[in-house]
Amino acid sequence: MQNQFSRRTFLRGLGVTMALPWMESLAVWGDQTTAKVSGFAKQSSEAPVRLAVLFAGNGFHSKEWWAKGEGKNMELGQVLAPLADFREKLTFIRGLYNSEALKGNIHSSQTGNLLSGAPLAAGGEIHSGTSVDQLLAQTYGRSTKVPSLVLGCEQSNPSVHKNYSMIYSSHISWSSPTTPTPLELYPALAFDRLFKDEVQRGDKSVLDAVLDDASSLRSQISSADQRKLDEYLDSVRDVEQRIQRAGQRGELQGWRPTLDKPNMPRPADGIPQNISEHMKLMCDILVLGFQTDATRICTLKLNNDHSSLRFPHLNVDYMIHHLLSHSDGADWLKVNQFFTEQLGYIARKLDAIQEGERTALDNSMLMFCSSMMTGHHDASQLPVVMLGRGGGKIAGGKAYDFMGQSNRQICRLYLTMMDAMGVKLEKFGDATAPLSLS
Repeated sequence: MQNQFSRRTFLRGLGVTMALPWMESLAVWGDQTTAKVSGFAKQSSEAPVRLAVLFAGNGFHSKEWWAKGEGKNMELGQVLAPLADFREKLTFIRGLYNSEALKGNIHSSQTGNLLSGAPLAAGGEIHSGTSVDQLLAQTYGRSTKVPSLVLGCEQSNPSVHKNYSMIYSSHISWSSPTTPTPLELYPALAFDRLFKDEVQRGDKSVLDAVLDDASSLRSQISSADQRKLDEYLDSVRDVEQRIQRAGQRGELQGWRPTLDKPNMPRPADGIPQNISEHMKLMCDILVLGFQTDATRICTLKLNNDHSSLRFPHLNVDYMIHHLLSHSDGADWLKVNQFFTEQLGYIARKLDAIQEGERTALDNSMLMFCSSMMTGHHDASQLPVVMLGRGGGKIAGGKAYDFMGQSNRQICRLYLTMMDAMGVKLEKFGDATAPLSLS
């Protein structure tokens, strides 16, 4: 019996690790009577940390993606000029790369693993890796109605291009190595997912999460220990129910969202034909999800890599996004700034929401990125900028340069993000240590 359970010292469920009291049948477990839910180490009076990843396909202007200096004196290249008001909360990171993206040197092979660092299958097959947002959704995201919100502004492309599936170009969020997380393109349906009553709440109780593991254990321990296990689980249930009742009576004094219902009308059905209107609606829904605490994790794919979007509202109507990306002209810069403005729009709205001593932007990490530096498929370094301070874990107001250094994997940044959200891993993708951004 001891050999059988020597490596099982806890009851486990999705996002939950519950230590058990000492039992005679399982002496190797020790006398551990505390319970811990992964990802929720912060004090209840503090607002949660949120993560949003905004993706723009095909890279940026080769000469205008840069930042130098610190704080309010930080200088920004023209692509990042729309973020000038947030320089003290901006983190510019140069030199990170994804080693697996260098193998195919084509749009699909550089995008499908951007948030996982996983090897990609070629030959039209679909196999990547679970992305950082979905890994967080499995743990940290359990506390909200919607574990993660996956938004997009351009339809998925199912074709194959140069031996790689274009599904890779169309998705940055992956629920499993073979399952890209479905993109929600319709603003109305994204809104409904956050607020319709029939959508079930995503955070079941700690006890419910480990019931399967407890049932399996119960059949393999002594009668005395079965009684002890039942008493222990009953006590956990009693505490949960008392907390729930106190919350219903308004007795809990912990953090509360600044909104308890939407402050914008439900968007109209369908997909807006104006790309500017479409993106703004998706940005509004992202902010609303964070402000109401309906979700804490979101990816917003502004367009596909190898994108076919056009921009008549910018008076750029003679070329699709992908063809524009092969130039460094004024129109390309104009489109780049339009994409960056979406990040600035989200940041401005979050920074106006006060949450105790911080703003919602201070309690967020807004990562803006692409899977290549320029439209010429240069993935030797990736464009990455972040707004927000991750609940105080990110310093902000700094420009980092990792070019020429060892251990410059972008997956190190993902370990840093997960750490800020209380989810600690020893390894993710090809990284074994986080970046220091404090």
